[in-house]
Amino acid sequence: MSALVAACSVAATAWIAVQTTSGAIKQEQGQNLTADARIYNTLLGYAASHPTWEGVGDTVHDLARRSGRRIALTTEQRRPLADSVDSADRPSPPALPHRASAIVDPLAVDTALSRTVDRPGAVADRVDPRAVGPFLLPAAERTALRRAADRSVACLNEVGVAADVVRSPSGRPSIQVVGNGPDRMQDARCASEDLNGPTATERKALDALNRLANACLKRQGRTGVQLDLDLSWGGGPAPAAAGTSPVPSPAPSVRTGEDDRATASCVGTARREQLSSYVASPALLFIGDEGDATVPGFDLSPANTAKIAGAAALVLALTVGATVLAGSRLVRPLHALTGAAQRMRDGEDSVPVLVSDDNEIGRLAAAFNDMADHRTRLEAQRKDMVSDVAHELRTPLSNIRGWLEAAQDGLAEPDPAFISSLHTEAVQLQHIIDDLQDLAAADAGALRLHPEPVRVEDVLAQVVAAHQARAETAGVALSAPSTADAPAHVLWADPVRLRQAIGNLVSNAVRHTPAGGCVTVRAYGSGASADGKGPGEEDPAGEVVVVEVADTGSGISAENLPHVFDRFWRAEKSRSRRTGGSGLGLAIVRKLAEAHGGSVGAVSVEGEGSVFTLRLPAGPTGPMGPTGPTGATDRVSDEASGRASEGTGRG
Repeated sequence: MSALVAACSVAATAWIAVQTTSGAIKQEQGQNLTADARIYNTLLGYAASHPTWEGVGDTVHDLARRSGRRIALTTEQRRPLADSVDSADRPSPPALPHRASAIVDPLAVDTALSRTVDRPGAVADRVDPRAVGPFLLPAAERTALRRAADRSVACLNEVGVAADVVRSPSGRPSIQVVGNGPDRMQDARCASEDLNGPTATERKALDALNRLANACLKRQGRTGVQLDLDLSWGGGPAPAAAGTSPVPSPAPSVRTGEDDRATASCVGTARREQLSSYVASPALLFIGDEGDATVPGFDLSPANTAKIAGAAALVLALTVGATVLAGSRLVRPLHALTGAAQRMRDGEDSVPVLVSDDNEIGRLAAAFNDMADHRTRLEAQRKDMVSDVAHELRTPLSNIRGWLEAAQDGLAEPDPAFISSLHTEAVQLQHIIDDLQDLAAADAGALRLHPEPVRVEDVLAQVVAAHQARAETAGVALSAPSTADAPAHVLWADPVRLRQAIGNLVSNAVRHTPAGGCVTVRAYGSGASADGKGPGEEDPAGEVVVVEVADTGSGISAENLPHVFDRFWRAEKSRSRRTGGSGLGLAIVRKLAEAHGGSVGAVSVEGEGSVFTLRLPAGPTGPMGPTGPTGATDRVSDEASGRASEGTGRG
């Protein structure tokens, strides 16, 4: 297949080369003409806006780089002005041709090149419209006219005409109607005298132009005229409408009659005389190909035909050899991956696939090995979870069954203490089931929250009050220190779920703190440190509120600390109720923190105590949004808060 593709490629390339040569030549000619016109127009604009050619070198080099052509400018006496061929790189650059490509003169534009580049404002008197000379407005006048134009545009928009402000080369703004809207440019409400009349700068330039034109007419024995801002004269075109561009038009208004023709000629001559000191002098433009190397021809003689055939045969041979080599190297690891996947499907332990190369197949094999290891870990976790669930459910069920069988055999009386024991075991069983259901809902993204503004200090006080009796029974000092002067921390959170999360942390801390120890609960802003600043000293942004539960208990070892938020994880492997809970409390805390857009973490020193930190955003920016996920039911009210006091399983 590879050999067939290579053969077809060689044949198709030869056919396409033959068929497209003439078309490519014609296209290249057209592209060169367009590129030459763009080069000419760019340099013409430079000449129209600069009195000399000084500094044009950068523009020439930039045009040469973009067009891939050699560009040179000389005076009419062929004195070099700029050349894209750097004399430092090439001490002897190719000589310029005898005939220039064009003459760059903003007062005598090449109309053929101007039409090629389709430049707006094509000139009839061959004066480039970008050559404005003394008509260039200063910043103050431009600003005043722009404000007047903006007011006129706003007025036109109010009467239903879509218009926009367009700036002419002199800086004078004009109003352009967008689309084919109604012509209301003469609307009295939208007219602006500032836009109709000339500024001080324009009046001064216009008076000078008028004197030059009348001097020309006087030399011909004709009567002088008074030029308007659009270079029309008495009996000519009407003055410009409100907001239209009164900048000197590219050509004088031409009317029938010998006098008008003479006036138009004198106005054109006066314009060129007035602008001559503001524009660069005429320059010769040379555009050619880079370098002067020639490409030798290649004819299809018998010897050359044999060379082509030999090259094609060599390409085919190399293609076949490379394909066989690459194919064998490609298929071998794929066979190994296929075998490993089949063994995994059959339930066998998959031996890791050998990764020999760092290429696409090697990375695929590494990803497969990672997937296999992850699947093995997940399978082990699934087995452990099934065993842990069975153990946690078996304990209360066994107690309930034992008490009932004792009552059935007459060994126990169904007195209030008996009923209370059964109720305690049933409640424990219900709490385990509810915790599992909460985790399942969180995993499925169906844990519905009811967020509202919540004062964290109020929640802490409620949690401490709920666990105070248990802490006193255990001989643990439980407190939530507050500072009256500190500002309150307000969260956008579900108060029931927030009490459940903090209650789980407090219950966990009380359980693992020996008698005589203490548990401290506090909240502070994200800018306050845990040891240096007090509550309420938050950063100016106030984006994160931190709830901290610290105890002086047994602590957690470094190797066990990363697992404290895993489900059913307990450092004490016997899973005795005397030393811990079900191992679900901290896992629920993590899910509730994530549902509020926050996070939870823990630091601990074995034998000294632990600090659990709950970080929650202050605003409604978390995944819960303003109303929480939809499409699920929420069973909780204060029931979730009541279950917060159950065990979390920290070893």
